[in-house]
Amino acid sequence: MSIINIDKELCTGCRRCASVCPVGAIKGKQGEVQNIDNHKCVICGQCVQICSSYASQFDTKITSIDMKLKERGMLEGTKEPLFAAYNMGKVDLLKTYLSDNAKFKIVQCAPAVRVALAEEFCMELGELTPGKMAASLKKLNFDRVYDTNFAADLTIMEEGSELIKRVSEGKNLPMFTSCCPAWVKFAETEYPEILKHLSSCKSPQQMAGTIFKTYGAKVDNVDPSNILSVAVMPCTCKQFECDREEMADSGYKDVDIVITTRELAYLIKDMEIDFVNIKDEEFDKPLGEYTGAGTIFGSTGGVMEAALRTGYELITKESVPNIDMKFVRGEQGLRKSTIEIGDLTLNIAVVSGLENVVPIIESIKQGNCDFHFIEVMTCPEGCVSGGGQPKLLLEEYRHTAYKNRKESIYNHDSDMKIRKSHENPAIKKLYKEFLKEPLGHKSHNLLHTSYVSRKKV
Repeated sequence: MSIINIDKELCTGCRRCASVCPVGAIKGKQGEVQNIDNHKCVICGQCVQICSSYASQFDTKITSIDMKLKERGMLEGTKEPLFAAYNMGKVDLLKTYLSDNAKFKIVQCAPAVRVALAEEFCMELGELTPGKMAASLKKLNFDRVYDTNFAADLTIMEEGSELIKRVSEGKNLPMFTSCCPAWVKFAETEYPEILKHLSSCKSPQQMAGTIFKTYGAKVDNVDPSNILSVAVMPCTCKQFECDREEMADSGYKDVDIVITTRELAYLIKDMEIDFVNIKDEEFDKPLGEYTGAGTIFGSTGGVMEAALRTGYELITKESVPNIDMKFVRGEQGLRKSTIEIGDLTLNIAVVSGLENVVPIIESIKQGNCDFHFIEVMTCPEGCVSGGGQPKLLLEEYRHTAYKNRKESIYNHDSDMKIRKSHENPAIKKLYKEFLKEPLGHKSHNLLHTSYVSRKKV
Protein backbone atom coordinates (compact mmCIF):
# COMPACT_ATOMS: atom_id res chain seq x y z
CA MET A 1 0.00 0.00 0.00
CA SER A 2 1.14 3.56 -0.70
CA ILE A 3 2.04 5.99 2.08
CA ILE A 4 -0.80 8.39 1.20
CA ASN A 5 -4.19 6.83 0.49
CA ILE A 6 -7.87 7.64 0.05
CA ASP A 7 -10.38 5.25 1.62
CA LYS A 8 -12.92 4.52 -1.10
CA GLU A 9 -15.59 3.65 1.48
CA LEU A 10 -15.31 7.05 3.10
CA CYS A 11 -14.54 9.46 0.26
CA THR A 12 -17.50 11.70 -0.65
CA GLY A 13 -15.86 13.33 -3.66
CA CYS A 14 -15.82 16.81 -2.13
CA ARG A 15 -12.39 17.38 -3.75
CA ARG A 16 -11.05 19.44 -0.85
CA CYS A 17 -7.98 17.20 -1.07
CA ALA A 18 -7.52 18.04 -4.75
CA SER A 19 -7.70 21.75 -3.97
CA VAL A 20 -4.61 21.59 -1.73
CA CYS A 21 -2.55 19.04 -3.67
CA PRO A 22 0.53 20.97 -4.86
CA VAL A 23 1.15 18.72 -7.86
CA GLY A 24 -2.35 17.84 -9.12
CA ALA A 25 -1.96 14.19 -8.17
CA ILE A 26 -5.57 13.69 -7.03
CA LYS A 27 -8.03 12.86 -9.79
CA GLY A 28 -11.79 12.36 -9.83
CA LYS A 29 -15.07 14.03 -10.62
CA GLN A 30 -16.98 16.07 -8.06
CA GLY A 31 -19.14 13.74 -5.97
CA GLU A 32 -17.17 10.64 -6.95
CA VAL A 33 -14.41 8.72 -5.20
CA GLN A 34 -10.99 10.36 -5.71
CA ASN A 35 -7.83 8.57 -6.80
CA ILE A 36 -4.15 9.40 -6.21
CA ASP A 37 -1.57 9.26 -8.96
CA ASN A 38 1.22 7.82 -6.84
CA HIS A 39 3.88 8.66 -9.39
CA LYS A 40 3.04 12.38 -9.23
CA CYS A 41 2.23 12.42 -5.51
CA VAL A 42 4.99 14.00 -3.40
CA ILE A 43 3.59 12.45 -0.18
CA CYS A 44 3.30 15.85 1.55
CA GLY A 45 0.06 14.85 3.31
CA GLN A 46 -1.76 18.14 2.83
CA CYS A 47 -4.74 16.10 1.61
CA VAL A 48 -4.63 14.22 4.93
CA GLN A 49 -4.63 17.52 6.80
CA ILE A 50 -7.70 18.95 5.06
CA CYS A 51 -9.89 15.86 4.60
CA SER A 52 -13.18 16.17 6.53
CA SER A 53 -15.00 13.01 5.43
CA TYR A 54 -14.86 10.45 8.22
CA ALA A 55 -16.15 7.05 9.31
CA SER A 56 -19.18 6.94 11.57
CA GLN A 57 -19.37 4.43 14.40
CA PHE A 58 -23.02 3.91 13.43
CA ASP A 59 -22.44 3.06 9.76
CA THR A 60 -22.77 -0.71 9.51
CA LYS A 61 -22.23 -0.81 5.74
CA ILE A 62 -18.51 -0.11 5.90
CA THR A 63 -15.51 -2.07 7.14
CA SER A 64 -15.32 -1.99 10.94
CA ILE A 65 -13.33 0.75 12.68
CA ASP A 66 -11.08 -1.87 14.28
CA MET A 67 -10.22 -3.34 10.88
CA LYS A 68 -9.53 0.11 9.42
CA LEU A 69 -7.18 0.90 12.31
CA LYS A 70 -5.25 -2.28 11.60
CA GLU A 71 -5.12 -1.61 7.86
CA ARG A 72 -3.74 1.88 8.51
CA GLY A 73 -1.00 0.73 10.89
CA MET A 74 -2.65 2.52 13.81
CA LEU A 75 -2.97 1.41 17.40
CA GLU A 76 -5.94 -0.65 18.49
CA GLY A 77 -8.44 1.50 20.34
CA THR A 78 -7.22 4.85 18.97
CA LYS A 79 -9.89 7.42 19.79
CA GLU A 80 -9.90 9.62 16.72
CA PRO A 81 -12.21 9.96 13.72
CA LEU A 82 -10.91 7.99 10.76
CA PHE A 83 -10.85 10.24 7.72
CA ALA A 84 -10.96 9.24 4.06
CA ALA A 85 -7.48 10.62 3.26
CA TYR A 86 -4.81 9.08 5.47
CA ASN A 87 -1.15 8.11 5.65
CA MET A 88 0.00 4.59 6.38
CA GLY A 89 1.25 4.55 9.95
CA LYS A 90 4.18 2.83 11.63
CA VAL A 91 3.13 3.36 15.25
CA ASP A 92 1.68 -0.13 15.71
CA LEU A 93 4.95 -1.64 14.45
CA LEU A 94 6.95 0.67 16.70
CA LYS A 95 4.95 -0.37 19.77
CA THR A 96 6.06 -3.98 19.29
CA TYR A 97 9.71 -2.89 19.17
CA LEU A 98 9.42 -0.74 22.30
CA SER A 99 8.87 -3.82 24.44
CA ASP A 100 11.96 -5.51 22.99
CA ASN A 101 14.72 -4.84 25.51
CA ALA A 102 17.26 -6.59 23.31
CA LYS A 103 17.16 -3.65 20.89
CA PHE A 104 19.00 -0.39 21.66
CA LYS A 105 16.29 2.12 20.80
CA ILE A 106 17.22 5.67 19.76
CA VAL A 107 14.67 8.35 18.90
CA GLN A 108 15.04 11.81 17.36
CA CYS A 109 12.39 14.56 17.21
CA ALA A 110 12.07 17.26 14.56
CA PRO A 111 11.86 20.93 15.64
CA ALA A 112 8.23 21.36 14.53
CA VAL A 113 6.99 18.44 16.65
CA ARG A 114 7.63 20.22 19.97
CA VAL A 115 5.42 23.18 18.98
CA ALA A 116 2.42 21.05 17.95
CA LEU A 117 2.35 17.86 20.04
CA ALA A 118 0.65 19.61 22.98
CA GLU A 119 -2.40 20.33 20.81
CA GLU A 120 -3.22 16.62 20.89
CA PHE A 121 -3.63 16.93 24.67
CA CYS A 122 -6.00 19.93 24.67
CA MET A 123 -3.22 22.41 25.40
CA GLU A 124 -2.85 25.75 23.62
CA LEU A 125 -2.30 25.87 19.87
CA GLY A 126 1.44 26.07 19.25
CA GLU A 127 2.48 25.53 22.88
CA LEU A 128 6.17 24.70 23.19
CA THR A 129 6.79 21.45 25.12
CA PRO A 130 10.26 19.99 24.43
CA GLY A 131 10.73 18.91 28.07
CA LYS A 132 7.41 17.07 28.23
CA MET A 133 8.13 15.43 24.88
CA ALA A 134 11.57 14.22 26.00
CA ALA A 135 10.17 12.93 29.30
CA SER A 136 7.35 11.07 27.53
CA LEU A 137 9.75 9.43 25.09
CA LYS A 138 11.89 8.18 27.98
CA LYS A 139 8.80 6.65 29.57
CA LEU A 140 8.10 4.89 26.28
CA ASN A 141 11.29 2.83 26.83
CA PHE A 142 13.66 4.54 24.43
CA ASP A 143 17.28 4.08 25.50
CA ARG A 144 18.39 7.42 24.07
CA VAL A 145 16.27 10.48 23.37
CA TYR A 146 18.31 12.49 20.92
CA ASP A 147 17.22 15.40 18.73
CA THR A 148 16.93 16.21 15.04
CA ASN A 149 17.84 19.79 15.99
CA PHE A 150 21.38 18.56 16.63
CA ALA A 151 21.50 17.24 13.08
CA ALA A 152 20.01 20.50 11.81
CA ASP A 153 23.09 22.23 13.20
CA LEU A 154 25.22 19.58 11.49
CA THR A 155 23.36 20.18 8.22
CA ILE A 156 24.23 23.88 8.39
CA MET A 157 27.92 23.06 8.76
CA GLU A 158 27.86 20.90 5.65
CA GLU A 159 25.37 22.89 3.58
CA GLY A 160 26.92 26.26 4.43
CA SER A 161 30.34 24.98 3.45
CA GLU A 162 28.91 23.53 0.24
CA LEU A 163 27.31 26.87 -0.66
CA ILE A 164 30.56 28.77 -0.05
CA LYS A 165 32.42 26.26 -2.25
CA ARG A 166 29.88 26.52 -5.08
CA VAL A 167 29.83 30.33 -5.00
CA SER A 168 33.62 30.55 -4.97
CA GLU A 169 33.86 28.14 -7.91
CA GLY A 170 30.80 29.50 -9.72
CA LYS A 171 29.44 25.98 -10.25
CA ASN A 172 25.89 24.58 -10.17
CA LEU A 173 24.26 27.80 -8.99
CA PRO A 174 21.75 28.45 -7.65
CA MET A 175 21.94 25.85 -4.91
CA PHE A 176 18.63 24.58 -3.54
CA THR A 177 18.18 23.22 -0.03
CA SER A 178 17.51 19.47 0.21
CA CYS A 179 15.87 19.14 3.65
CA CYS A 180 12.32 18.64 2.35
CA PRO A 181 11.83 15.13 0.89
CA ALA A 182 8.59 16.11 -0.89
CA TRP A 183 10.47 18.89 -2.73
CA VAL A 184 13.26 16.45 -3.62
CA LYS A 185 10.74 13.93 -4.99
CA PHE A 186 9.06 16.71 -6.99
CA ALA A 187 12.38 17.73 -8.53
CA GLU A 188 13.24 14.11 -9.34
CA THR A 189 9.82 13.46 -10.89
CA GLU A 190 9.12 16.69 -12.77
CA TYR A 191 12.47 18.44 -13.29
CA PRO A 192 15.37 15.95 -13.09
CA GLU A 193 17.47 18.30 -15.25
CA ILE A 194 17.91 20.59 -12.21
CA LEU A 195 19.05 17.90 -9.74
CA LYS A 196 22.66 19.12 -9.92
CA HIS A 197 21.40 22.34 -8.33
CA LEU A 198 20.18 20.55 -5.18
CA SER A 199 22.51 20.52 -2.21
CA SER A 200 24.06 17.08 -1.87
CA CYS A 201 23.44 17.24 1.89
CA LYS A 202 21.12 14.67 3.40
CA SER A 203 18.24 16.03 5.45
CA PRO A 204 18.76 16.46 9.21
CA GLN A 205 16.71 13.29 9.82
CA GLN A 206 19.02 11.21 7.66
CA MET A 207 22.21 12.83 8.92
CA ALA A 208 21.07 12.02 12.44
CA GLY A 209 20.33 8.42 11.55
CA THR A 210 23.77 7.98 9.99
CA ILE A 211 25.56 9.55 12.97
CA PHE A 212 23.52 7.48 15.47
CA LYS A 213 24.71 4.21 13.90
CA THR A 214 28.36 5.28 13.54
CA TYR A 215 29.64 7.86 16.01
CA GLY A 216 26.64 7.37 18.33
CA ALA A 217 27.19 3.62 18.46
CA LYS A 218 30.73 4.25 19.71
CA VAL A 219 29.57 6.85 22.25
CA ASP A 220 26.94 4.46 23.62
CA ASN A 221 29.20 1.39 23.24
CA VAL A 222 26.58 -0.59 21.34
CA ASP A 223 26.65 -2.74 18.22
CA PRO A 224 25.15 -0.62 15.39
CA SER A 225 23.40 -3.69 14.02
CA ASN A 226 21.38 -3.75 17.24
CA ILE A 227 20.25 -0.12 17.07
CA LEU A 228 16.64 0.70 16.23
CA SER A 229 16.66 4.26 14.90
CA VAL A 230 13.29 6.03 15.13
CA ALA A 231 12.34 9.53 13.95
CA VAL A 232 9.31 11.58 15.03
CA MET A 233 8.43 13.96 12.22
CA PRO A 234 5.77 16.53 11.27
CA CYS A 235 6.01 15.14 7.73
CA THR A 236 4.32 12.18 6.02
CA CYS A 237 7.07 12.03 3.36
CA LYS A 238 9.86 11.26 5.80
CA GLN A 239 9.10 7.52 5.75
CA PHE A 240 9.56 7.60 1.98
CA GLU A 241 12.88 9.36 2.51
CA CYS A 242 14.22 6.90 5.07
CA ASP A 243 13.24 4.00 2.78
CA ARG A 244 15.35 5.32 -0.12
CA GLU A 245 18.04 2.76 -0.95
CA GLU A 246 20.75 5.44 -0.81
CA MET A 247 20.07 6.05 2.88
CA ALA A 248 22.32 3.32 4.28
CA ASP A 249 25.75 4.93 4.50
CA SER A 250 26.18 3.83 8.11
CA GLY A 251 26.38 0.26 6.80
CA TYR A 252 22.78 -0.29 7.87
CA LYS A 253 19.46 1.38 7.16
CA ASP A 254 20.18 4.80 8.71
CA VAL A 255 16.63 5.46 9.98
CA ASP A 256 14.45 2.41 10.54
CA ILE A 257 11.02 3.82 11.39
CA VAL A 258 9.36 7.23 11.07
CA ILE A 259 6.21 8.18 12.94
CA THR A 260 4.33 11.49 12.74
CA THR A 261 3.48 13.97 15.48
CA ARG A 262 -0.04 12.54 15.55
CA GLU A 263 1.25 9.00 15.91
CA LEU A 264 3.47 9.97 18.83
CA ALA A 265 0.38 11.39 20.53
CA TYR A 266 -1.50 8.10 19.91
CA LEU A 267 1.37 6.18 21.51
CA ILE A 268 1.59 8.46 24.56
CA LYS A 269 -2.16 8.09 25.12
CA ASP A 270 -2.05 4.34 24.54
CA MET A 271 0.68 3.98 27.18
CA GLU A 272 -1.38 6.16 29.57
CA ILE A 273 1.34 8.78 30.05
CA ASP A 274 0.05 12.00 31.60
CA PHE A 275 1.57 14.38 29.07
CA VAL A 276 0.03 17.54 30.56
CA ASN A 277 1.45 16.97 34.03
CA ILE A 278 4.66 15.08 33.30
CA LYS A 279 7.81 16.72 34.66
CA ASP A 280 10.18 18.14 32.03
CA GLU A 281 13.35 16.24 31.21
CA GLU A 282 16.35 17.06 29.03
CA PHE A 283 17.38 15.43 25.77
CA ASP A 284 20.30 13.06 26.09
CA LYS A 285 23.80 14.25 25.23
CA PRO A 286 25.84 14.61 23.13
CA LEU A 287 23.51 14.03 20.17
CA GLY A 288 20.59 15.88 21.72
CA GLU A 289 22.42 19.19 22.14
CA TYR A 290 21.26 21.95 19.80
CA THR A 291 21.27 25.69 19.14
CA GLY A 292 18.62 28.23 18.27
CA ALA A 293 19.61 27.85 14.62
CA GLY A 294 18.71 24.16 14.76
CA THR A 295 15.23 24.77 16.11
CA ILE A 296 14.15 27.35 13.49
CA PHE A 297 14.38 24.68 10.75
CA GLY A 298 10.71 23.98 11.54
CA SER A 299 9.46 27.21 9.95
CA THR A 300 9.68 28.46 6.38
CA GLY A 301 12.82 30.58 6.10
CA GLY A 302 14.45 28.85 9.05
CA VAL A 303 17.01 26.87 7.08
CA MET A 304 18.00 30.02 5.20
CA GLU A 305 18.35 32.06 8.38
CA ALA A 306 20.40 29.38 10.13
CA ALA A 307 22.68 29.07 7.10
CA LEU A 308 23.18 32.84 6.87
CA ARG A 309 24.07 33.13 10.56
CA THR A 310 26.86 30.61 10.14
CA GLY A 311 27.82 31.49 6.57
CA TYR A 312 28.36 35.14 7.47
CA GLU A 313 30.77 34.28 10.27
CA LEU A 314 32.64 31.57 8.34
CA ILE A 315 33.25 33.97 5.45
CA THR A 316 33.96 37.25 7.28
CA LYS A 317 35.46 35.82 10.51
CA GLU A 318 33.31 38.46 12.25
CA SER A 319 30.14 38.26 14.37
CA VAL A 320 26.94 38.57 12.38
CA PRO A 321 25.65 42.13 13.02
CA ASN A 322 22.00 41.09 13.42
CA ILE A 323 21.29 37.50 14.35
CA ASP A 324 17.51 37.86 13.86
CA MET A 325 17.15 37.90 10.08
CA LYS A 326 13.46 38.63 9.93
CA PHE A 327 13.59 39.47 6.21
CA VAL A 328 13.63 35.73 5.40
CA ARG A 329 10.72 34.91 7.71
CA GLY A 330 7.15 34.91 6.48
CA GLU A 331 4.26 32.86 5.19
CA GLN A 332 3.44 30.91 2.03
CA GLY A 333 4.88 32.24 -1.20
CA LEU A 334 8.19 33.51 -2.56
CA ARG A 335 10.45 35.94 -0.67
CA LYS A 336 13.55 37.41 -2.29
CA SER A 337 16.46 39.24 -0.67
CA THR A 338 19.99 40.39 -1.35
CA ILE A 339 22.52 40.19 1.47
CA GLU A 340 26.07 41.49 1.67
CA ILE A 341 28.54 39.11 3.35
CA GLY A 342 31.93 40.77 3.35
CA ASP A 343 32.86 41.27 -0.30
CA LEU A 344 30.23 38.76 -1.38
CA THR A 345 26.74 39.71 -2.59
CA LEU A 346 24.24 36.85 -2.27
CA ASN A 347 20.85 36.80 -3.96
CA ILE A 348 18.61 34.49 -1.98
CA ALA A 349 15.04 33.22 -2.12
CA VAL A 350 12.75 31.44 0.31
CA VAL A 351 9.95 29.37 -1.22
CA SER A 352 7.04 27.65 0.49
CA GLY A 353 4.52 25.88 -1.71
CA LEU A 354 5.79 24.00 -4.78
CA GLU A 355 3.80 26.13 -7.21
CA ASN A 356 6.04 29.03 -6.24
CA VAL A 357 9.29 27.28 -7.20
CA VAL A 358 8.25 26.44 -10.77
CA PRO A 359 8.99 29.94 -12.22
CA ILE A 360 12.46 29.79 -10.65
CA ILE A 361 13.11 26.37 -12.18
CA GLU A 362 12.00 27.67 -15.58
CA SER A 363 14.37 30.63 -15.27
CA ILE A 364 17.23 28.21 -14.51
CA LYS A 365 16.38 26.20 -17.61
CA GLN A 366 16.41 29.40 -19.67
CA GLY A 367 19.75 30.45 -18.18
CA ASN A 368 18.61 33.72 -16.63
CA CYS A 369 18.30 32.90 -12.90
CA ASP A 370 20.39 35.24 -10.74
CA PHE A 371 19.83 33.56 -7.35
CA HIS A 372 22.68 31.91 -5.45
CA PHE A 373 20.81 30.08 -2.68
CA ILE A 374 17.16 29.00 -2.50
CA GLU A 375 15.28 27.33 0.36
CA VAL A 376 12.27 25.26 -0.72
CA MET A 377 9.57 23.80 1.54
CA THR A 378 6.56 21.98 0.11
CA CYS A 379 4.08 22.62 2.91
CA PRO A 380 2.35 26.02 3.17
CA GLU A 381 4.41 27.51 6.00
CA GLY A 382 7.16 24.95 6.35
CA CYS A 383 7.24 21.95 8.67
CA VAL A 384 4.94 23.56 11.24
CA SER A 385 2.16 22.93 8.69
CA GLY A 386 3.31 19.42 7.75
CA GLY A 387 0.98 16.61 6.82
CA GLY A 388 1.84 14.65 10.00
CA GLN A 389 0.99 17.47 12.39
CA PRO A 390 -2.21 17.50 14.50
CA LYS A 391 -5.29 17.88 12.31
CA LEU A 392 -7.10 21.19 12.54
CA LEU A 393 -10.72 20.20 12.27
CA LEU A 394 -12.04 23.76 12.05
CA GLU A 395 -10.58 25.88 9.27
CA GLU A 396 -10.84 29.02 11.44
CA TYR A 397 -8.08 27.59 13.69
CA ARG A 398 -5.56 26.98 10.89
CA HIS A 399 -4.07 30.47 10.67
CA THR A 400 -3.85 30.76 14.46
CA ALA A 401 -2.18 27.36 14.82
CA TYR A 402 0.45 28.07 12.16
CA LYS A 403 1.10 31.53 13.58
CA ASN A 404 1.46 30.25 17.15
CA ARG A 405 3.66 27.32 16.15
CA LYS A 406 6.05 29.67 14.34
CA GLU A 407 6.09 32.13 17.22
CA SER A 408 6.98 29.30 19.61
CA ILE A 409 9.84 28.23 17.35
CA TYR A 410 11.33 31.72 17.20
CA ASN A 411 10.79 32.27 20.93
CA HIS A 412 12.62 29.01 21.59
CA ASP A 413 15.45 30.24 19.39
CA SER A 414 15.60 33.59 21.22
CA ASP A 415 15.77 31.86 24.59
CA MET A 416 18.71 29.62 23.64
CA LYS A 417 22.14 30.51 25.04
CA ILE A 418 23.77 29.49 21.74
CA ARG A 419 22.02 30.50 18.51
CA LYS A 420 24.52 29.64 15.77
CA SER A 421 25.12 26.12 14.51
CA HIS A 422 28.91 26.40 14.31
CA GLU A 423 29.04 27.30 18.02
CA ASN A 424 27.33 24.09 19.16
CA PRO A 425 29.97 22.40 21.39
CA ALA A 426 28.66 18.93 20.54
CA ILE A 427 29.04 19.68 16.82
CA LYS A 428 32.59 20.89 17.39
CA LYS A 429 33.35 17.68 19.28
CA LEU A 430 31.81 15.55 16.53
CA TYR A 431 34.10 17.08 13.93
CA LYS A 432 37.16 16.92 16.18
CA GLU A 433 36.69 13.28 17.17
CA PHE A 434 35.03 11.77 14.13
CA LEU A 435 34.19 13.78 11.00
CA LYS A 436 37.34 15.99 11.01
CA GLU A 437 35.99 18.75 8.72
CA PRO A 438 32.92 19.80 6.70
CA LEU A 439 32.98 18.40 3.16
CA GLY A 440 35.87 16.14 4.19
CA HIS A 441 36.20 12.50 3.13
CA LYS A 442 34.21 11.04 6.02
CA SER A 443 31.59 13.80 5.94
CA HIS A 444 31.11 13.29 2.21
CA ASN A 445 30.65 9.54 2.58
CA LEU A 446 28.25 9.71 5.52
CA LEU A 447 26.32 12.97 5.23
CA HIS A 448 25.91 13.58 1.51
CA THR A 449 23.81 11.79 -1.07
CA SER A 450 22.75 11.73 -4.71
CA TYR A 451 19.42 11.94 -6.51
CA VAL A 452 17.71 9.95 -9.24
CA SER A 453 15.45 10.89 -12.12
CA ARG A 454 11.92 9.57 -11.60
CA LYS A 455 10.52 11.20 -14.71
CA LYS A 456 8.35 9.02 -16.92
CA VAL A 457 9.63 8.83 -20.48
